[in-house]
Amino acid sequence: MNADGNQKINSYLYNLYIFKFLTFTRVHLRLKNIFPEILVRAILKSAFILHTRPLNETSMLLEAFTASHGRISLLAKGVRLLRSRFRGLLRPFVPLLISWSGKTELMSLSAAELVGTPPNLMGNTLFSGIYLNELLVRLLPRADAYPEIFYAYQSTLIALQNHPKAECNLRLFEKTVLAELGYGFALDRETANGLAIQAERYYAFTPGHGLNQCTPHDSQEHIFSGKCLLALHKGVLEEPDDLLTAKRLNRAAIATLLGDKPLRSREFFL
Repeated sequence: MNADGNQKINSYLYNLYIFKFLTFTRVHLRLKNIFPEILVRAILKSAFILHTRPLNETSMLLEAFTASHGRISLLAKGVRLLRSRFRGLLRPFVPLLISWSGKTELMSLSAAELVGTPPNLMGNTLFSGIYLNELLVRLLPRADAYPEIFYAYQSTLIALQNHPKAECNLRLFEKTVLAELGYGFALDRETANGLAIQAERYYAFTPGHGLNQCTPHDSQEHIFSGKCLLALHKGVLEEPDDLLTAKRLNRAAIATLLGDKPLRSREFFL
């Protein structure tokens, strides 16, 4: 092929490249106009810090649980400095009003104010609080509001402070989380046929399929008495058997959501 032919081919390939580049640019700009980045700006919303992690010598990454926006990730710049106005505020279990803004999943914290007295959690109650926080970090999707879970969390922290041995509050909180996330199931009737749960009978729980009648000597793993199931349904866990049933049943239901990564906080005492 002569030089003139090579020049024509090169010219054709160059024009084709320019055409594709301009086409891509026009499409990109059009999509950007159709789907612009959305600036999220929230002012003084009720929140709790679930988890903190140092980013560098001056800043931290936060997992926060808010009443209005659910679980969000925040960059807190400069909060580790001695002169930071946020110093001492950004820790778990402290009731806050926070402000933030940003266009991505990781947004920037701009304000934080104390809005109440933090619960005084120590010993087993502190471990219980850590368990609640890890449960929420693992189960809550990002940026979806769950106000019922938020207020149940708030009430549970207060209950743990006032009644240090109130395991009932943990079990009822787990029940609320499962129900609000769409994984709850009827505790007063069988799943397959809708028949009422009878206190004197026994029922097997199968994750994803609920409760169905069985015998007390059945080979299935999760078997519970009707009496204890009805106690959990009513939210009145006064007997040791009721508490044990609630713990085993909730744990079986939650385990399917956690997959092969169990909660580390359970190693403390649960």
